[in-house]
Amino acid sequence: MSDPAPHRSPDYEAVAASEPFQRLRRRHRGFVFPLAVAFLLWYFVYVLLAAYAHDLMATPVIGNVNLGLLLGLAQFVTTFVITMAYVRFANRRMDPEATAIRHELEEAEK
Repeated sequence: MSDPAPHRSPDYEAVAASEPFQRLRRRHRGFVFPLAVAFLLWYFVYVLLAAYAHDLMATPVIGNVNLGLLLGLAQFVTTFVITMAYVRFANRRMDPEATAIRHELEEAEK
């Protein structure tokens, strides 16, 4: 019996330094960081309003529904909107390049 070919490990540091990987990394950070900052600002405004602007948050809108309740619901909905936006962005702009990089790594392992 012959010995199988020795297993080669891909040069992950070279892949991480490559232009396609760096472009993918910039694209990811360019989407995630601004969106994270915007959401955190929105969240902190909500928390500060809830903590210090009781009268404003208790403003009735419709019946027993007040502004605080609507803003809290908006916080909840915002998380889903951000998730849907990221998934759509990743599917269109990141996954094809990430798949190509993964295939290159898998080929290097063979």
